[in-house]
Amino acid sequence: MNKLSVVINTLNEAKNLPKAIASVKNLADEIVVVDMDSADGTPELAKKLGAKVFRHQKTGYVEPARNFAISKASGEWILILDADEEVTPKLLEKIKKILKNPGADYYRIPRKNIIFGKWIKHSRWWPDYNIRLFKTGSVSWNEVIHTVPMTEGVGGQLDEKEELAIVHHNYDSVEQYLDRMNRYTTLHAKIRFDEGYKFEWKDLIVKPSNEFLSRYFFGEGYKDGIHGLSLAFLQSFSELVVYLKIWQFNKFGDQDINLGSVVGIMRDEEKELHYWQ
Repeated sequence: MNKLSVVINTLNEAKNLPKAIASVKNLADEIVVVDMDSADGTPELAKKLGAKVFRHQKTGYVEPARNFAISKASGEWILILDADEEVTPKLLEKIKKILKNPGADYYRIPRKNIIFGKWIKHSRWWPDYNIRLFKTGSVSWNEVIHTVPMTEGVGGQLDEKEELAIVHHNYDSVEQYLDRMNRYTTLHAKIRFDEGYKFEWKDLIVKPSNEFLSRYFFGEGYKDGIHGLSLAFLQSFSELVVYLKIWQFNKFGDQDINLGSVVGIMRDEEKELHYWQ
């Protein structure tokens, strides 16, 4: 069977890391932890748990440190795991079978997102496929936040089944969501601004509205109950903040706007709402 390295990037993950490592201890030939200046003893804990520990400067998001972490792994195959994730027993057995007889160079694995204490089965949060298992050298990450990794070779995909999903303990509280949102929206806004995106006041209505409709209706968020409704609003608010920050990067420049124009845009969005209703 091919040697497997499990790679985990961390920042203040002392609470979560033991569960993540415990879920792969019977699978990994080595565990590589790359820490970004944690203040809660994460590196020391990782060493006690048997991991090889390296340091990377804090970047605000994981992609730049992920490529560095992969470079420190010695296995023929890599499994990427976040510190707030766990591998289920069924998924562990599936990965073992793949390592014995790979049918592809990299694999997309579904993720089971636990948000505010509930598995979110809709709302565009499932199956949440991510490339996480791959032959060394076949996958690398662009150092831009939340981008799809670059791949070489043949890709495979695990079935959309709960037992084959990585369990992701995503957001535990609204405060945690808002804290990450503030960081991520700044990065997303800067990327769009640097790409030359021109802010228009209409974005403040259209973008959040589209996000809500996409999550709640198209993504069937209504099937997730109050969780789905809450997440649709939070994701919509996140879009609003992105475009407000783009406006901020434009030094809060004034634009020609009047009540009639605002009402007109809102009526267009109302038509979209009526369509889904």
